[in-house]
Amino acid sequence: MKAIVIQQAGGAEVLQLQEPPKPVPAAHEVLIRVQVAGVNRPDVLMRQGKYVGSGDVAGLIPGLEVAGLVEVCGAATARWRVGDAVCALLPAGGYAEYVTVDARHCLPVPAKLSPIEAAALPETVFTVWHNVFESGNLQAGETLLVHGGSSGIGTTAIQLAKALGSRVFVTAGDEAKCAACRQLGADRAINYKIEDFEEVLKGEGVDVVLDMVGGEYIAKNLRLLNDDGRLIFVNAMQGAKGEFNALEVMRRRLSITGSTLRPRSAEFKAALAATVEKHVWPLLAAGKFRPVIYQTFPLAEASAAHELMESSAHIGKIVLMVGD
Repeated sequence: MKAIVIQQAGGAEVLQLQEPPKPVPAAHEVLIRVQVAGVNRPDVLMRQGKYVGSGDVAGLIPGLEVAGLVEVCGAATARWRVGDAVCALLPAGGYAEYVTVDARHCLPVPAKLSPIEAAALPETVFTVWHNVFESGNLQAGETLLVHGGSSGIGTTAIQLAKALGSRVFVTAGDEAKCAACRQLGADRAINYKIEDFEEVLKGEGVDVVLDMVGGEYIAKNLRLLNDDGRLIFVNAMQGAKGEFNALEVMRRRLSITGSTLRPRSAEFKAALAATVEKHVWPLLAAGKFRPVIYQTFPLAEASAAHELMESSAHIGKIVLMVGD
């Protein structure tokens, strides 16, 4: 099969098109013939050798989500049949014509969505659902602040939070991105390059912050939170360290947490897949949420897709076209 293989940790140029053997599914797995693979920020970190739990990345095929058709079903699988259209969350391997995955980590492609849109769902939806709605316990009527509102994670969080009755504030890097966030339902979008989001939102009352920035944002996030507020990290692009007043955290009963999805157990991901199907798939069917696709690239141009991801010029998701 054709696949993009990481030669060694480094820049986008280390992504090379090769022809490794087609994988064989274990009893609990299915083999998917990949049509489209999603590109995500963790793929970039994995390529750089910086992603939590990635280890030595030489020889690794990146890619944490795909959409495609079931080609082979392992002996111990029950739900899926050959030819079923599925999207799946992967530990790696998505930038390839074929990939094996735990059958429990697959979900049906929603009826109204294309394979391109379906491939943009698993990584971001699983991440947002677990962090915002499970760990963050965001409730209808509460307020969510999302940093990086125009990213794949951000556009997903805006739509899901609004669909479930929350108010949403976002930060983004230019007016076009802010406008896109408002169009998706954000109640307020702040261009962080020209405004201080803490000053703009002071007194507004924020219950949950989804942060992928870190650094100097940490203390600002905590100061903006209501009592019993929750700060959740899914990345720390501007620095993993920050100073804050622990006594204030105690006095106001603030919670600070975060997670990465790839190292979690197969059982955790299976349970999360079931929860996502129960709560998010009906929103897709009802047209209350739809992934935002910014640009598609051929599989062979994965390095260009990574360069675009690293530029942060995109709004929404980047995907690779792999097969028919």
